[in-house]
Amino acid sequence: MMINKTSNVCNINDINVYYELYSSNPTKPTMVLLHGFLSSSFSYRRLVPLLCTEFQVIVIDLPPFGQSEKSLTFLYSYHNLAKTVVSLLEQLKLKDVIVVGHSMGGQIALNVAKQKPELVTKLVLLCSSGYLQKAHYGLVMSSYVPFFYLWVKTWLARKGVTGNLQNVVFDHQLIDDEMVKGYTQPFLDDTIFMALTKMIRDREGDLSSQDLRKIEHPSLLVWGEEDRVVPLQVGKRLQRDLRVSQLISFEKTGHLLPEEKPEVISNHMLEFLFG
Repeated sequence: MMINKTSNVCNINDINVYYELYSSNPTKPTMVLLHGFLSSSFSYRRLVPLLCTEFQVIVIDLPPFGQSEKSLTFLYSYHNLAKTVVSLLEQLKLKDVIVVGHSMGGQIALNVAKQKPELVTKLVLLCSSGYLQKAHYGLVMSSYVPFFYLWVKTWLARKGVTGNLQNVVFDHQLIDDEMVKGYTQPFLDDTIFMALTKMIRDREGDLSSQDLRKIEHPSLLVWGEEDRVVPLQVGKRLQRDLRVSQLISFEKTGHLLPEEKPEVISNHMLEFLFG
């Protein structure tokens, strides 16, 4: 089967957004993939080929990550990021989409479902973040200090890319040169650290239990039992709050599910979506 890939940049909600579209047949259901914090569309490279046979797949680089613009005026709230995703999908004239979110992307996916419920049919949340509060007032105020972005850069680089990957991947043998290079590339431009400094100020807290209980889309929650970033307990709590949801988890698996278990995840996704 011939899969057509196109890479595009669109100005949406006053920011340039990079996305990749994979399609063998535009009449197939559309699946939207949203990555996590400090990640990009690169993190889905092993999962996308497994999904393209059944779906038209769109992978979005959420600003300021990946190849999307690192604007210093954009409002980096989850609400506004979700609004940007919705606006992009509407510009592409898409409807009835399945939204998949990993880590922070899961929280954006939930915001999309909350903002535009008629646009979404189902949700798949991979180690989704949840129940985080807004950044502490002291940190927010510190972010206004000149050159604070250099502290952000130093803090994020303290373990190095390999060290950070070891924190999110259970089997360290999976970490190869391709992975290290892929997660390093977006951070070679200091502008991203300036944008992340603004994100500290802009990011509101995650959706509350009250908000989550209003989301009625069927939802599949997938977790790694060794996740040290978003523990399995968060997934269990999300399952209780999301009205129509199911949770599955895997032993000896960490936080970076799309890298660690792409085949297994795709099989469970297909069963959930078509079973």
